[in-house]
Amino acid sequence: MTAFGMEPVNSMCPYCGEPIELLVDCSVRKQNYIEDCQVCCKPITVRVIVDEEGFPSVQVSQEDEV
Repeated sequence: MTAFGMEPVNSMCPYCGEPIELLVDCSVRKQNYIEDCQVCCKPITVRVIVDEEGFPSVQVSQEDEV
């Protein structure tokens, strides 16, 4: 894992339940954005918090569950 660079994070789509990979920019401490599922194409709300060592914590939810 490269601290404060682009980091792939595995998660699961909150709609279809399929595994997905998100590419997280660890140089930004807190992020909220919408990304479409690579499988079912539905919009996922992605919340990222990067700790002081550059490791991301990611939560995903359906877009309307903000």
